[in-house]
Amino acid sequence: MKDPKKDPASTVVATRYEQLYSMLLDAIPSSVLLIARNLRILSANHNFLEKSQKTIHETIGCRLEDVFPAVILEQMDIARRVRHVFETSQPVQGERMTYRAPGVPIRIYYYSLLPFAWQGQTEGVLLLMNDVTEQVRLSEEVRRVERHLANIVDGASDLILSTDMLGRILTWNVAAEKLLGYSVVEARGRRFIEFCADECQEDIRAVFARVAARKYAQSNECFLRTKQSASLLVAWVFSPLLDHSSQTVGVVAVGRDLTERRKFEAELAQSQKLAALGVMAGGIAHEIRNPLAICSSSAQFLEDEVNITPEFLKECAGNIRSGIQRASAIIENLLRYARPASTPQTALVNLVPIIQETLTLVAHNAKLNKVEMKASFAQDRVMVHGVAALLQQVFMNLFLNAIHAMPDGGLLRVNVCVDNGSVCIQIADTGCGIPKENIHKIFDPFYTTSSVGSGTGLGLAICYSVVKQHAGSIEVESVEGKGSIFTVKLPN
Repeated sequence: MKDPKKDPASTVVATRYEQLYSMLLDAIPSSVLLIARNLRILSANHNFLEKSQKTIHETIGCRLEDVFPAVILEQMDIARRVRHVFETSQPVQGERMTYRAPGVPIRIYYYSLLPFAWQGQTEGVLLLMNDVTEQVRLSEEVRRVERHLANIVDGASDLILSTDMLGRILTWNVAAEKLLGYSVVEARGRRFIEFCADECQEDIRAVFARVAARKYAQSNECFLRTKQSASLLVAWVFSPLLDHSSQTVGVVAVGRDLTERRKFEAELAQSQKLAALGVMAGGIAHEIRNPLAICSSSAQFLEDEVNITPEFLKECAGNIRSGIQRASAIIENLLRYARPASTPQTALVNLVPIIQETLTLVAHNAKLNKVEMKASFAQDRVMVHGVAALLQQVFMNLFLNAIHAMPDGGLLRVNVCVDNGSVCIQIADTGCGIPKENIHKIFDPFYTTSSVGSGTGLGLAICYSVVKQHAGSIEVESVEGKGSIFTVKLPN
């Protein structure tokens, strides 16, 4: 019988198996060591040699303490664990190890110890080490980002929550806990609609349906019920919560408590009313005081004078009548501004003759101020529903304002056209213009840039009121020193 140790064929087969073993070992992506019972290294794959920065001669046949730093052996107690595997033939799974070879950054491994048995006897222990450095780093980065986002959400003053597609609450931030009184444990799993007032629930159902179907944000205001049965008005923005394949899997809702805002708006509106009332009271007092002063002076002359000539008597009576008429006109304009007819008797009127007649009425004033007037009409008949007398008053005020804005002469241009179902009337002048800081005040009552006694400050306010009464709009563009353009739009 041939000795297999001296048989060339057997030697070749053994060599092939050794090569195959080495190839398989090197193909394993983990770092692999085969450890003998005397804690010496029997085999090491290419991955381990590359990661440890050691040669095959510095590894094979060496003891564990020659291959691993002493600090790792002490902390991880590898030698004792290897002996335990030899004694029990039981593997050790899932231990974590931090390893750093000289000149190489720290690497993190999960290692396992597996018994290598032959015919029921453990002849060696396989040490498998998987490099999880990047996974650990990414996991820590993910946790850091999650903590950062959680801090942002919990630090926000707005309510931030998320739900699934059925509206069941998944997350609930600190602001929601404070405002509504429910902890995240109490809220999780409940439907968002349960916290909404009864009259708002149907709208919220519709919003959730639109978010799911259209996949873009929806806005809504609704009242929420707190744990103490109070009611809060909240402005919401509902956005779709998408998964990695851009499918809507839920809803993210961001809400802002409008309670304080509504209080502030009410206080602001009240202060604006008081401010407007103060301006109006001051304007009324100023405007009416002038004609009353004239009446009072004339009446005093009549009382004090003994020998009154007919001419002087007539002059004083005329002054009194003129003052009374002016005060009456101021009160009439004020009432027209404050109490416009709610349902005016409108009729189909042609704006062309109304504007032409109004231009004729102001022609004398224009001539005195050396103002040239030009009018352009898109057609002979421009029909609107309205009250002819009120519309003529609007154009009269706008034309006179334009003429007064050109004391040294200029051009007043009127252009009338029909566009997209509405009539557009533009009144442009080349006058002094309106300062940018004052342009928002021009439709306020008793705001005027005219000299004392020449205007009541109600003209443009009445224009605004009449145009709104006709369901129209009035706008102004102005450049100081170059002129202004007033645009009146009325429904056709």
